Amino acid sequence: MEDNQLQKNQPFVREKIKEKPISKKRAFVRLLVSALCGMMFAGMACLVFALLLPRLHTYTEGLYAKDTQQSETASQEDDSTEIGSPVLSTESETASTETGETSTEQELPADSKPQDDGQADDKNADDGNPDGADLDGQDSDSKTELPDTVLTLEAYQKLQEELYGIGTQANASVVTITSVRSDKDLFNNSYEAEDSGSGVIIMENDEEYLILTERKVIKDASRISVTFWDEAVCDAALKKEDKNTGLAVLSVNKSEVGEPKAVATISSAMMVHGGMIAIALGSPLGTNYSILTGNITSTNNTISVEDSNYTVYTTDIVADKDGSGVLINVDGEIIGIVMQDYSASRAENTLTAICAQELWPVIEKLCAGEDIPYLGMKVSTVTSKIEGTYGIPKGVYVKEVVMDSPAMSAGIQSGDVITSINGQKVSSDAAYSSALLELKPENTVDIEIKRKGASDYATITCEVTVGTLQ
Repeated sequence: MEDNQLQKNQPFVREKIKEKPISKKRAFVRLLVSALCGMMFAGMACLVFALLLPRLHTYTEGLYAKDTQQSETASQEDDSTEIGSPVLSTESETASTETGETSTEQELPADSKPQDDGQADDKNADDGNPDGADLDGQDSDSKTELPDTVLTLEAYQKLQEELYGIGTQANASVVTITSVRSDKDLFNNSYEAEDSGSGVIIMENDEEYLILTERKVIKDASRISVTFWDEAVCDAALKKEDKNTGLAVLSVNKSEVGEPKAVATISSAMMVHGGMIAIALGSPLGTNYSILTGNITSTNNTISVEDSNYTVYTTDIVADKDGSGVLINVDGEIIGIVMQDYSASRAENTLTAICAQELWPVIEKLCAGEDIPYLGMKVSTVTSKIEGTYGIPKGVYVKEVVMDSPAMSAGIQSGDVITSINGQKVSSDAAYSSALLELKPENTVDIEIKRKGASDYATITCEVTVGTLQ
């Protein structure tokens, strides 16, 4: 009761607070001020753009003209350089009002200016130079022949024919080797099987021609025949073979051949490089007297066989994994012996050859009927860089010793460093191979080695009896 009475006595509790009314005049003034500010900003922007536009246009035109002039100048210099003529400077350009044509006077050296301007202009015009300028600074009688930079189909065909002609001429020293071997079938019946490959006449003497081929071509053969380029056929005998390199030399009596035969020549290894044109002869694809052309793709690879290291030439010439033959240069000289057994597994479909110059000492011994000395080690050269990095003494590092080899019997181990053979210092794998080829089987030699000890390398002398690879 008291609360109701109190509420009646306090009427301000029921009053509402009203919002302040918006002044339309003030809102209109603010809107007007905002519009004026926007108009003033737009006007200033237009004024600035109108003042700067001509200058920007002039500036950009100047840059464009300058770039165009530089490009034209560079283009003219390039064109002048390509044709091999000196750049001629223009002294003056005068317009002829009578003929409506423009004549340009060229500045030439004093000693090359013609005596009779009219005759010189006519002669130069006949030579294809309408400006009357002597391009070489010489007499106008001499003509400048520009090189043909476009290889047409006719030119490419001519190049192929020239390469094929080189191969055809070199094929005169290539022979086809047919080997006959006896075998037995499942029923124990005897039969004869024929294998064929290619070889090359590598040397001759007064009595015989010596033919180089791969050992696998005549392996286990009971009879060997040779077919020459002129289709002459005669029997051949095995002169000598090397199981280490896989090479073999056959001999054919000159009295059975008839007409004289061409003998191949070996090229210097220094002349072989990557990108060089190469021609494969023999039977690289299994067909005799094939001629395949291509390029040397690499000369940096090496193979390590027992007692020797050889350079491997890889090519882009397609070949069979059982192909044989030789690789020659454009002079018709042998640069490599095709030996697909040494190709990488991923490159067995391309031709691989071993440097013929490096194989030549072995080939000479085989042609002489001598056995190839054998110690049974795979080696590499200790260079100055290896010596400084790993502390290995300079010499020939033994990477591997073959089981039951003369080197193993003498106590030489992997990791030894050979420094001399019979007192002859050897500092590289090539020197090691050369010193070994001077020896003969059954010779006893002293090989000085350095072997890693607990603190340093110790010098040891091993007595080795030279053998042959069986």
